[in-house]
Amino acid sequence: MTRRPVVTFALLWAAGYALAYSYEWNWLSLYVALIAGIGAVLVWMLNIPGKAYTCGLLVMLIAACYFKEYDANNQTKLILNAFAASGAANAANNTTVVEGVITTRVEVDGDKAAFTFRSDNHDGELLAVSVKLLTEAEQAAAFNWQRADRLRLTGVLKQPETARNFGGFDYRNYLRLQHIHWQFAVKGINNVEPLSSQAWSLLDVLRWNDRFRAFLADGIASIFPQEQAGFMQSMLIGLTDDMDPAQFQRFSQLGLTHILAVSGLNVAIFLACLLWLMRRFGFTRETYLVTAMALLPVYIAVTGASPSIVRAGLMAIIALYAAYRHILKDGLHTVLLVGLVMLIWEPYYLMDVSFQLSFLVTIGLILGVPAVNKLLPLRSQTWKNALSITLVAQCVSFPVSIYYFNQFSLLSLAANLCLVPVFSLVTMPAGTAALIVGLVYIPAGKALAWLIAELNSWIFALVEVTSGWGIFQTIWPSPGIEWMIAYYLVCTAIVWGLLRSQAQRKGTAGPMLNLPARINPQIERWRAVWLQVRAPMSVLVLLILLGYGYTSENLWQHDGRVDFIDVGQGDSVLIRSPQSESVILIDGGGTLTFRKPGDEWKQRRDPYEVGRKLLVPLLKKRGVQTIDYMIVTHQDTDHIGGLQAVLEQIPVKHLVFNGTFKPGARVEQLFQTALDKQVKLVKAFAGDTLVADRHTTLHILHPQQADPTGALRSEQEQNEASVVFLMEMLGTRFLFTGDIDQAAEASIIHALANDEAQPKAAAQASQPAAAQREQTQTQQRQVDVLKVAHHGSKTSSSAQWLDFWRPSVAVMSVGAHNTYGHPSPQVVDRLEQREMEVLRTDLHGEVQMRIRDGTIRIRTKLSDRPTQPLG
Repeated sequence: MTRRPVVTFALLWAAGYALAYSYEWNWLSLYVALIAGIGAVLVWMLNIPGKAYTCGLLVMLIAACYFKEYDANNQTKLILNAFAASGAANAANNTTVVEGVITTRVEVDGDKAAFTFRSDNHDGELLAVSVKLLTEAEQAAAFNWQRADRLRLTGVLKQPETARNFGGFDYRNYLRLQHIHWQFAVKGINNVEPLSSQAWSLLDVLRWNDRFRAFLADGIASIFPQEQAGFMQSMLIGLTDDMDPAQFQRFSQLGLTHILAVSGLNVAIFLACLLWLMRRFGFTRETYLVTAMALLPVYIAVTGASPSIVRAGLMAIIALYAAYRHILKDGLHTVLLVGLVMLIWEPYYLMDVSFQLSFLVTIGLILGVPAVNKLLPLRSQTWKNALSITLVAQCVSFPVSIYYFNQFSLLSLAANLCLVPVFSLVTMPAGTAALIVGLVYIPAGKALAWLIAELNSWIFALVEVTSGWGIFQTIWPSPGIEWMIAYYLVCTAIVWGLLRSQAQRKGTAGPMLNLPARINPQIERWRAVWLQVRAPMSVLVLLILLGYGYTSENLWQHDGRVDFIDVGQGDSVLIRSPQSESVILIDGGGTLTFRKPGDEWKQRRDPYEVGRKLLVPLLKKRGVQTIDYMIVTHQDTDHIGGLQAVLEQIPVKHLVFNGTFKPGARVEQLFQTALDKQVKLVKAFAGDTLVADRHTTLHILHPQQADPTGALRSEQEQNEASVVFLMEMLGTRFLFTGDIDQAAEASIIHALANDEAQPKAAAQASQPAAAQREQTQTQQRQVDVLKVAHHGSKTSSSAQWLDFWRPSVAVMSVGAHNTYGHPSPQVVDRLEQREMEVLRTDLHGEVQMRIRDGTIRIRTKLSDRPTQPLG
């Protein structure tokens, strides 16, 4: 602690934050911090053993108290009742009027404008404002809104949505970490009234910065082809508004998203170019160092001031100042001092993935590159440095990447090694030069940009091809913090062991201290063996650790799992048998969009799509690496819309469907993708049995096979053709019903009743025997869980159907605040009259069931339902 006090203090401070964020320790406060501070000073002054460790623990305690106090003060100042009483709210139509100022850049996307708004009411409460634009003229008007504009808004105040699925994105917590606790929805710009501006403030400076960034973005768009302008804007100035989502996805699959974000690499290139130019023009050393320090804050602001760019900029300023003052530089001290300052300023930075990756990779490079350089048997220092930097960056970022993004490409190392130098040494400097030239003379800028665009086109084609090689894509469940710590420790042990072995071979390990002159030959022999196997053993431990992390959600789970995922107004159910012997996905929800001719302006750049935004990330986070059976109950959009993204990103073995084809581009694309990826298509008809594994069997009850030849037929109305099946798993029975109506229910009951009626002679021979047979059949038919058909529509779930199956639990997949009136009150009454437990995704969020030995344990995301066993 005394040798590197800044390093130790910063690490302990971050650890204290992490503990306070992870655990609900309500006794932490500023008073406790004061006592701990006094205690640390007293302990340090006393000459007692272990005082460094004691002081370290007290520093962690002080940091935890500081974070907890900071977090406790991050509360809304707005109370709805008080707000309404003040006259700002109109109770008749639930609208609210607020006055204040725009504090962020206004983002206009299709028929939506979004910005952060500081209300004059309640001590500057921050609101996340969303304005619904009703006409194209309103969209044009919204483009004129800017940061620092004062407005009077009339709209609806509401709390942000929390995560509706286990492990899903928590928008409420995301906004809270930005000190925002409320959303404010405005309909039409008639409810947006401009107000006169007040005194000059910092927001006016930031407004000028927004204008300058927009000016540069326009300059980039004027010289680069349209399909590349968004890419270059993202790379050069950190504006991602026009970035192609598909292109971003391809770069993400290869682990190249850091190229698209302004980061330390950009700062290094900016400084290198700036210092080279100033040297060429004959500036003195002191002049160009001071000039660079002065221009760096401007560069940070122009490129968006993300945590990674702030970290790199502050480090560069400190390094330049040290060079100016001829002070010996220590990279590790510098990076951790910057991190400490940033965390004291904004403790929530610690939860920012950009902050985490930026600092971890930078620390890893400072510590790891010199060590790895010594181990690489390359003569060229340039190649050695390039390979070391790439290896260390990949190894350090790997746990954080799989924790947040749950994927890793085996081509990532090669892609970074080959493409990062091209982008950093050619595309970025040349792109910046083209932008500067283009601002002076557009034709000259276009000529230079054309050369860069040609190079980019070749790179984009290469990325598109290689990102589509699914064999190199791996999916990882989010690891625990213990696994991540163990990973870093083992990697450190491997490098340290290899360095020791190398030193032993070269005879430079130094003398062994405190050892007798003559060592027992047996001990010496074992020591020699240990030195030989130390590095291979460490590698073996790392492989075991990686294997466990890769399979932790599959091989080590001994329960059957059925997850009714909340996908809004649609269906999606994930079924995993013990140890994931089989994985079944039933439907995938879907996003319904209605566009009239002339509404093209409403189209968002990156519209919400439930498969890509919700379902695929959730499946990856749960370690779903392969889907054995994707069951399409029917082909309506609210059931198949999200499956396209699943097919594109997760390997699927079988696609089970109802033997029909609904004409339409969406369905055609889904089946074409399945054929392209060599997914086996399986038609499911009544009477079929699908044995998924030794624990799980599916009995198909519907639809009936209309054509004896099994020919594919066109069917526009899909509901009554839904695949209905009974699943038996570990002594439990689940009935899945798609969107069938009461006519289909009656048909299924009739078919099953006919099967049960044979042979009739034995049943008629004895009246007591017939009664016993009927009771036995009723018990055999009874199911534990019913997935209620058609989201609880009044056209389904008849009394006869419910009495036939007699389920204990009924689950409804229903969209919150849906416009269809689902579920029907009559259906809910029928379920409750039969004393079933009714679980609804609109009220309970995701419903998870765990099955073992005929017992089902249930938990829900949005309610405090006790996990009492069923069965």
